[in-house]
Amino acid sequence: MGLRLSVRRQAWHHRVEAVADSLPGLIPVVKGNGYGFGRTVLMPIAARLGTHIAVGTVYEACDVPADRTAIVLTPHIGTAADLPVGAVLTVGSIAHVEALRAQLWTGDVILKLRSSMRRYGVAPSNLESLAAAVTAAGCTAISYALHLPLAGSQADHEAEVTAWLAHLDPGLAIAVSHLDQGTYARLGNEHPERSFRIRSGTALWHGDKSLLHLSADVLDVQSVSAGSAVGYRATIVPADGQLVLVAAGSAHGVRPLENGLSPFHFGRERMLLVEPAHMHTSMLFVPNGGRCPGITDRVDVQRPLISTSIDELEWVDE
Repeated sequence: MGLRLSVRRQAWHHRVEAVADSLPGLIPVVKGNGYGFGRTVLMPIAARLGTHIAVGTVYEACDVPADRTAIVLTPHIGTAADLPVGAVLTVGSIAHVEALRAQLWTGDVILKLRSSMRRYGVAPSNLESLAAAVTAAGCTAISYALHLPLAGSQADHEAEVTAWLAHLDPGLAIAVSHLDQGTYARLGNEHPERSFRIRSGTALWHGDKSLLHLSADVLDVQSVSAGSAVGYRATIVPADGQLVLVAAGSAHGVRPLENGLSPFHFGRERMLLVEPAHMHTSMLFVPNGGRCPGITDRVDVQRPLISTSIDELEWVDE
């Protein structure tokens, strides 16, 4: 009981396999909340797709099966963690290398290149210095990575990758992201002397959203009169109707949409959120005459899975 992600099992697995087959050199990404599924659910599936699995941080590297190699996407600058042996870490500046050196960590690293997104990453003018620092620290650079933005066209992304190639050692692979199948294939065809890989998370796990359904259980339904004060903040009810208490709240990552609207629906009608979701329960309102769920019914929840913590994963067999 609570927030539930329902997945059409067979169709979803077929979709994942189809995406993987279309992307040679795929590095599946399993990070954060595991794209709503949970990392422990996706890890064994990712392990069947390749020898390398990308995770978000050094703290997530322990989730990767022992017979697979963890690629850590976020540079580690602190000293609080025992750096994972056998993992591939990411560096985008000399400061990142010095942080590894201070912890006496030596191993394989990926050189993160600066993209138009302007997250961490080295600029072309500093790439040689970064590579030298990696060698001096006793680490080995095994590839490059270019994390492209979601904004912009595929042509823009392809041009950005191509512009970097003149600065890169052709003996090292370059991992890219946010390219569609056609653009990725064209890069490989136009630059056969280069080894490209592609990291994929959202497109791999969420490729067909019609196979995924997020819903929450209705815990209680109460009649309420216009003008009544309800909830933590004594919100005034606008009309006669029903209060609907739903088993999903801020603890699950549930909050209003970016435009302020409620993320809850029943019978294809949006339900009014009385007050901000609190912990494990949200309070909704349905005016008299509206479609109202009953106790044990489930309401649809409109939230990005990458920022949602579910209580239950339900595999639906077609």
